[in-house]
Amino acid sequence: MSGLAAAVISTAAAPPSRTADLVPQRIVSLNLCIDQLVLDLVPRERIAGLSFLAADPSMSVMHEAANGIPGLQGSAEEILALNPDLILAGEYSTKATVDLLRRLGHRVVTVPMASSFEDIRKAVRIVAEAAGDSARGTQAIADFDRSLADIQTKATLPRITAVAMQVNSLASGPGSLIDEVLEAAGYENIARTAILGRGGYLPLERLVTAPPDLIVLANSGDDFRTVLGDNLRHPSFVRLTGSQMSVHLPMAQWLCGTPRIVSAVKTLRDLSPKLAARGRLQ
Repeated sequence: MSGLAAAVISTAAAPPSRTADLVPQRIVSLNLCIDQLVLDLVPRERIAGLSFLAADPSMSVMHEAANGIPGLQGSAEEILALNPDLILAGEYSTKATVDLLRRLGHRVVTVPMASSFEDIRKAVRIVAEAAGDSARGTQAIADFDRSLADIQTKATLPRITAVAMQVNSLASGPGSLIDEVLEAAGYENIARTAILGRGGYLPLERLVTAPPDLIVLANSGDDFRTVLGDNLRHPSFVRLTGSQMSVHLPMAQWLCGTPRIVSAVKTLRDLSPKLAARGRLQ
């Protein structure tokens, strides 16, 4: 008998006796962005497992906090072995695994993916409530809003244009987290008004002929060995980022919708006086 079959039979024979009213003590997350919310909102001793990406420094701003916590690939077998009393899954987490866990009587809560600051607040509330500590979620949201307000109430500067460029010449337009980050930091995201191709494709020719004041980069061309990174290595793009102001904003800082995204807003906001001064000197 396989380990998975044995685990399924064992669990089915003795369904977990847990209710939503009990404060969960063995919490498992199956999604990178939910991992980071859990690490912020739940005491470490109550975290039984996270996705393996939580400890990846290129993807997670919470990688140090995740070290030492079991990293999961998403199989039902490894999750059942942890005997969780709360499983937090994303909308696109392994569906077969999630369905099986629910059929076995495990409490699974789905946390929608955040693509705006309001979505972040909703995700925090869902995770905090599921973990049995709504007050902690309320405090996290208040801290988030206070930090944003502090950044946005600094001296008003002239509107500065910007764009966040990724591999394969993809730019993030309306409805993305980085778009809201740029807006909160006081920038005008040119991807909002540019005619983008499929998936947000912004042709290099268009970027070179009408560049913004700031180019935000999540990666360098050296990070990729495939053709996907050719746009970042192209001589015209290299010259552009050498003549225009650019900033490396690691993807881990803005990939996930958590309150920690405020650090990306602050990084960009702190650059705007330099960009404004540069514009006055030219």
